[in-house]
Amino acid sequence: MGKSKSSAATPSVISDFKEISKMRLSLSVVFSSLAGYLLGVDTVDFQTLILLAFGGYFMVGASNAFNQIIEKDLDALMSRTQNRPIPSGRMSVNTAFVIASIFTLLGIMVLYSINKQTAMFGAISIFLYTCVYTPLKTKTPLAVFVGAIPGAIPFMLGWVAATNDFGIEPGTLFALQFFWQFPHFWAIGWFLYDDYKKAGFFMLPTGKQDRGTAVQTIMYTIWTMLVSIIPVFGFTGKLQLSIAAAVIVFGLGVWMLYYAVRLFKLMTVKAARQLMIVSVSYISLLQIVYVLDKFIR
Repeated sequence: MGKSKSSAATPSVISDFKEISKMRLSLSVVFSSLAGYLLGVDTVDFQTLILLAFGGYFMVGASNAFNQIIEKDLDALMSRTQNRPIPSGRMSVNTAFVIASIFTLLGIMVLYSINKQTAMFGAISIFLYTCVYTPLKTKTPLAVFVGAIPGAIPFMLGWVAATNDFGIEPGTLFALQFFWQFPHFWAIGWFLYDDYKKAGFFMLPTGKQDRGTAVQTIMYTIWTMLVSIIPVFGFTGKLQLSIAAAVIVFGLGVWMLYYAVRLFKLMTVKAARQLMIVSVSYISLLQIVYVLDKFIR
């Protein structure tokens, strides 16, 4: 009897650990930073690649754990989050705080072992996400603007890890992921509108599921498309894109724009959910095209 109890408890401890660090989100962030690294290097150093993957994971895991400690009472109000480890009572705030603190220290130490600038940007992203974005979510839709900064750091962070330099190239990668986050976030804010409302979160630019929000979503999708092809014009230093790759990247942008326009036309939760799914595929495919283009050229 005791044996079956312990084996039943194990998956829940593992799943709670995954949940507190938001494993799927963290892995997508790691993917971004590794793509940025591959774009920045001349020769791939696998040790740095592994350090970046772990450092990036710890960094995002820390931000998510701190976020869930701060929002524990609000998470309890929303059906999407009420079963998270802290609001459900499966994990104490102290345990979560220990995990978050260890992740912060490990993240910054691992990134510091790559170079100082990488560690600095990692620390900035944890600070902005935890101390600025999280408290602003219940105050103003501008929280999305603040949240887009730490969200855009990973792609750029990879380049900085590769080159120990911050210039036009990582700046362009940052801008691309920064603009992309608005249609992505607002699509989530739209289809989770009622749930967010319970906790008093204001995620949509107008505060409502209206034409104004849909128009801004289209606008930022277009900005993302424009930034995504800047490297083809040859003035972003070592960050370059072939004409073929630029056409593919622009095509991916048109695909995402189609769903943003569709949201404007239909104004439905389903259309917002589809835009969110497409936006996630878009950024991953774009990063793959950028990296493949560099190594094939």
